[in-house]
Amino acid sequence: MPAGEVLVHITVITPAYNAAPWLRDCIASVVAQTHRDWSLVVVDDGSADATADIPDNFHDSRISLIRQDHAGVSAARNRGLTAAAGDACLFLDADDRLAPDALARLAAALGAHPAAVAVSGPYARVAADGAIRRMRPSPGGYLLERLLVRNLFANGGHLLIRWAAIEAAGSFRKDLSYGEDWEYWTRLALQGPFATLRRGSAPVLFVRETPEGAYWRMATDPACFAASVDAVYANAAIRQRLGAHRLGALQRRTEAEMAWTIGRELFRHQRRRDGWRWLVRSLRQAPTLKRVVLAGLSWTRAGPFRAYPAG
Repeated sequence: MPAGEVLVHITVITPAYNAAPWLRDCIASVVAQTHRDWSLVVVDDGSADATADIPDNFHDSRISLIRQDHAGVSAARNRGLTAAAGDACLFLDADDRLAPDALARLAAALGAHPAAVAVSGPYARVAADGAIRRMRPSPGGYLLERLLVRNLFANGGHLLIRWAAIEAAGSFRKDLSYGEDWEYWTRLALQGPFATLRRGSAPVLFVRETPEGAYWRMATDPACFAASVDAVYANAAIRQRLGAHRLGALQRRTEAEMAWTIGRELFRHQRRRDGWRWLVRSLRQAPTLKRVVLAGLSWTRAGPFRAYPAG
């Protein structure tokens, strides 16, 4: 065992649907981890391309492949969980990659915070042209109320979750095609605090922005948001924890946050007039000085409103 390595077995679960263009890089980033005590479960969710052929090319006994008919990302993650074992779990999307020391750093932080249900690390987004943007790190602590307003995590690839918390949270909801991870994080947040790596740390995860990604495809669709919001706020345990009055106030903030996201993404897809209507709707629901200023800058198509690359 390398000096300083934490004795934590980590299961990485990667759902993969027609992911052949990116899966090799994803798996290679796991194989390259300085933390050696891991297993990788790739769940081929009924791909029509060469996705299922790629894991065998690595000749590593720690990598296993499960094949199933196409059932969606939640079903694929749940299937992966049935084959998981160990102390902690990380859900890595097939088009993303980890930094070489990601698991080592996350495992050390999880060990240093025994009360935490999970630990998150910084992440960066990789645009289609290869440009890398470091994103604001996720917060730590008791996050239930903040998570109810908005998803604080890019995805599960920069979140190492304690296995006991996964067992308590249960499985991903297969009836959600978008926001299923957000709904799951709220169930984790019911159990305890989240820890984070120290501020200023290098990214542990690189999130690839592709037209095939769920966020790219669905973040402009109000119906996708509505289904996940309904699922989150229908959770009886959350309602019991916070009470109807507090939950109602949080839901209004959530709806304003969703309207802002839809508007911003419409701008990024160069549907500026539609985007402006959603930004105005968000400001009417929950006006803040920061968003008033940002809304005024939206027509410059800079910063958070920059357009996605054509094609």
